[in-house]
Amino acid sequence: MFSAIARRYDLLNTLLSFGLHKRWKRYAVAVAAPPPGGFALDVCCGTGDLVFLLHRRVGPQGRVVGVDFAEPMLRLAQKRAGGARGVWFVQGDAQALPFPDGTFHAATVGFGVRNVADPLSALRELFRVLRPGGRLVVLEFSRPRSRLFGALYDFYSYTAIPWAGRRLSRHPDAYWYLPTSIRGWPDQEAFRDLLHQAGFRSVWYRNLLFGAVAVHAADKPPGRQEGRPAAANTSLAGPEGRPEVRS
Repeated sequence: MFSAIARRYDLLNTLLSFGLHKRWKRYAVAVAAPPPGGFALDVCCGTGDLVFLLHRRVGPQGRVVGVDFAEPMLRLAQKRAGGARGVWFVQGDAQALPFPDGTFHAATVGFGVRNVADPLSALRELFRVLRPGGRLVVLEFSRPRSRLFGALYDFYSYTAIPWAGRRLSRHPDAYWYLPTSIRGWPDQEAFRDLLHQAGFRSVWYRNLLFGAVAVHAADKPPGRQEGRPAAANTSLAGPEGRPEVRS
């Protein structure tokens, strides 16, 4: 499904969120706060929005890796990167990340963990690849706090979003999946508990758009490291410093 809508993915996100997703992503990266010269990771990276924002934070001496399972998304992200140094894209599974333990200073997931078969498994993988003291930030749809706004949001989600999605993406099911998956997703407190189960501490969240979207931040405790090897190729360097898509 995500491969089928890749070419129009950015346009649809902008139209259906009225451009708000860009502001939310900037806030998520500000909360992640990777250090200058640091290593950062974005999982379920799509066409790379968060990757490029992270790259601005870490600067020319830093490294940012985007991971996604959909190769067409990664090809578009690679094209957007335009050969920028310090940015790489890897085709991979969020539940089996191809990196050694304790690689990254910060990690983000933007509207992606909800689509993983086993979200807790993905969160544990993110915990594993973060350095002790590293931070995970998850930007995801959540549960509106206002009944009135919730009713309006339901109407928009179940009518306008599927209609516009069908017309613009030419994929009949892509944006019908979105509201149904959101309704089955844990609310803010339940997702906070899931982060605790994965091993994170100092977990907090901030509601955006009356709670329809939430940013969760969670830290890996200092001195805490898991001992599982990487799932696959662990090199972060592409040929001549260029971003690459690998499997």
